[in-house]
Amino acid sequence: MKVDLLKELTETNGAPGFERAIREIMKREIGQTGASLVTDNLGSVFGEKKGSMNEGPKILLAGHMDEVGFMVSEITQDGYLRFVPLGGWWSQVLLAQRVHVQTKNKTFTGVVGSKAPHILTMDERNRVYPMKEMFIDIGANDKDQVKEWGIKVGDPILPICPFELMPNEDTILAKALDNRAGCYTAIKVLQQLQSIDHPNTVYCGATVQEEVGLRGAMTAPAIMEPDVAIALDVGVAEDGPGGNQNKAKLGKGPLLTFLDSSMIPHTGFRDLIIEVAEKNNIPYQVDVMLGGGTDAGKFHLFKKGIPSLVVGVAARYIHSHTSMVSKSDLENSAKLLVELLKVLDKEKLQSLLDY
Repeated sequence: MKVDLLKELTETNGAPGFERAIREIMKREIGQTGASLVTDNLGSVFGEKKGSMNEGPKILLAGHMDEVGFMVSEITQDGYLRFVPLGGWWSQVLLAQRVHVQTKNKTFTGVVGSKAPHILTMDERNRVYPMKEMFIDIGANDKDQVKEWGIKVGDPILPICPFELMPNEDTILAKALDNRAGCYTAIKVLQQLQSIDHPNTVYCGATVQEEVGLRGAMTAPAIMEPDVAIALDVGVAEDGPGGNQNKAKLGKGPLLTFLDSSMIPHTGFRDLIIEVAEKNNIPYQVDVMLGGGTDAGKFHLFKKGIPSLVVGVAARYIHSHTSMVSKSDLENSAKLLVELLKVLDKEKLQSLLDY
């Protein structure tokens, strides 16, 4: 597995509603596979790969392009930036972190302001600072200088974290692995399908604005009207100190979500992918999580309803400035999906609907 593409995807910024740069990478990679490009009007993008049977089912595989970030909400007279979240953040992970403020023509570096410990009051020491009291310092002298630089209310703000492959040669550290890991998996599946026979039509790509309400997932299915759908996302790894050692771990295989706040997966579809994994000796993990959701939460409600799944990888520290996933988990996710696509024909689809 070459990680150059994943490095590019994670180091490129793409807040919800500002996914253009990620979309261009996806379009380039889809184009190189020879797949037909299809898009919706919000910016979701997919490659269409037709298989050997015209009457075979239409299958949607979708990551999401956006990462959690922020938006400039106010510029103070002294030249500091107030901000609001785009996606779910825990305030405790923010103070003293570096960020990029993106304007139309330039990207500026800033830092989430924090007091030195020497001047903290006892109350400040013992509470988590609320985001509404935080600000970003971009080194400006005043509001006029911020205006001169071209920074405006509404500009997106993104975390800074360079991509790094850790010394074990398997753990990847980067920002935005939620969900550039899904984008990467979609492209890898599409690449592998070019030399593989499959009895269906596959749409591989990514949606927009997942982190702010699964919005692209409501419009994307209208492009292809899929018969089944798979959201490619990340799940929460709990393999650190104090975590639940019976839950998801890095390096133990793709993660199949059995429950989240947005969906209970189609049980027949769930059982089929488990059967495929076990037949091909592909390791997998299962996850049950009451919090959070994925694009599958909207996919499965499209029109009359479509069987849907979530296939992802365990990830540490998501919705923060940095995260970690396993390279081998990404490889096995793509392998599992390709093997599934080899067998998911018209008869299999009917058996799912009759399940």
